[in-house]
Parts: sequence; C-alpha cells; structure tokens
Amino acid sequence: MYHDLPNPTTVYRGRFAPSPSGLLHLGSLLCALASFLDARANKGAWLVRIEDIDPPREQPGAASAILSTLAAHGMHWDEPPLFQSQCHARYRSRLEELSAAKLSYRCACTRARLKSLSTGYDGHCRRSPPAAEIPAATRLDVHRCCNQLTAEEAITFAELEDFVVHRKDGLFAYQLAVVADDIEQRITQVIRGRDLAPMTSAQQLLFKVFGAEPPRYVHTPLVVDNLGNKLSKQNRAKAVADTQPVENLLVCCRLLGLIDGEATETNLAISGLDDILAWAISQWQVNRLPKEDRMAPPDYQGGFPAPAENL
Repeated sequence: MYHDLPNPTTVYRGRFAPSPSGLLHLGSLLCALASFLDARANKGAWLVRIEDIDPPREQPGAASAILSTLAAHGMHWDEPPLFQSQCHARYRSRLEELSAAKLSYRCACTRARLKSLSTGYDGHCRRSPPAAEIPAATRLDVHRCCNQLTAEEAITFAELEDFVVHRKDGLFAYQLAVVADDIEQRITQVIRGRDLAPMTSAQQLLFKVFGAEPPRYVHTPLVVDNLGNKLSKQNRAKAVADTQPVENLLVCCRLLGLIDGEATETNLAISGLDDILAWAISQWQVNRLPKEDRMAPPDYQGGFPAPAENL
C-alpha cells in the first residue's frame, strides 16, 4: 500500500484545528496566533478546521463562538472552515484502505485491561481476534505498516504501539481524522501546542501508509498557571473575551517571545488590531519560539471563568 507520492503543493498551507469542547482560552489563542503568524510570514494560506468528531464532549455553540473569537482578534481564514462532522465518508474510506491492505485489526480490549498494561498495548487482539459480533475498536498494525517502509523509515516508528484509528463506540479516532484531513487540505505546516508532540510519530506513520508527505511540525510552549498546570478546558481555564482583542494579542505576543520590552508593548497598546498583527508578522521567526512553558500573567483580566458545561 505504501508508495512515494510527491507533495501535491510546495505552497505553504497551515491550519488551526480547535475542538468545540469549549471556548478558546489564552493557551489556545496563543496556538492560533502562532499558526496564523507563521502562515502570514511565509505568505501562505491559513485554514481553520473544527474538530467536531466527538459529540459527547462538544459544547453547544462553541464552534461558532470559536470562529467569532478568531475574527474578533483579526485572524481571518483563507478558505471556508472545514467541519470534521461533515467528513465521515473520507474517514470511512481511509479505514477501508487500511482493512483491505490488512494493516488494521479489530480490538475488543476493555478499558480495565488496557489500564492494567504497564508497557503500552501488547497486541492481544492482533494475536487473538475477537468474535465478529463483539463490539470492537480498530487498531493500526504498526509492525505490518513498518514492513512497507524502507529500513531507515521503519526505525523511526519501531517503538510505536498499535494505536486506535476507529473507536469501539463507533466514533472516528483523532489520529485517523487529523491525517485524512491534512492530506485532503494539502497542509504543509502544523504549528500546535507541545502537549500534542507525542502524537506526531503516529500521525507521520499514517501519512506514510497513505502515500502522502507529512507536514512539518512545530510545537509551541504551553501556557501554564502559577502551579505549573497547563491551561485547559478541563481545569476551567478562562475563555478569552472578544471585547479586548488588543490586550489578548499583546499577552500572546509576550508569551511567544515577540515583545522584549515595556516600551514596545506600550507603543503597541495604542495601536490598532491590524497594526499589531502586521508588527507581529514582521517579528515572527519560528526558530526563536521559547523552549520552556510560559506562565499566564497573574494580572491578566482578558477572560472570564469557564462555565461548568465547558468541562
């Protein structure tokens, strides 16, 4: 199944792909801004994808609110937003490809069994397939996939465990959907939070299996609270307020290492939104991103407490 295909475009195409499980907080706005600045600095296209393939976790109205927040902060996408909930046929086709090539298998392992494993998934259902009538997830057979790669490429993925590409509850897994969409949208560059870095190898393997060139990945520092916890919807991070985009953008620029002095920030604070973004684009250098996580300013008042239904 694996075969080399040229990258369908050499034109820069980036994307920001939030989940509508809640509103944008400071950490997610920082990722959006980094992705936007990199695309604009490279004179490329910037796309927005709403990853709404997990309905039980989604907050009603969050998708439209996310788009409104991006627009309020001057970040305008170049193509209509893609909604993953409308792409099931694409994901099903990719699953069928994997099955036809015998690169996937059904897995009925319970959560309790998976939790009891200390060294990652052990391939139990690859060796002992569940009966056809038993509900099961679908896992990628990493060993078989690696057999289709060159020896040099296979080494990169040898430590991966067989991972889920279709969930037991019938929902498509993130790993499959994100790769299928990146291929479809011809994404060449992905700027995202460092918490997603561990998923990169699995996604790169799927790109190889589907005969596509993986995008280049860059991971931004996380925004953390004073206890070192990552800002997230799960820990009730404040959602950014659309009414003060200048303040929000300046905080993000500071956390991204673009602002290096009070004078610069004071001058920018009296500038318009478009001027701030133009300045940030001119200053952007992806290789100068901070390596360490960044603490949210203790005096930052750019948001409001997330309601319980955001969790």
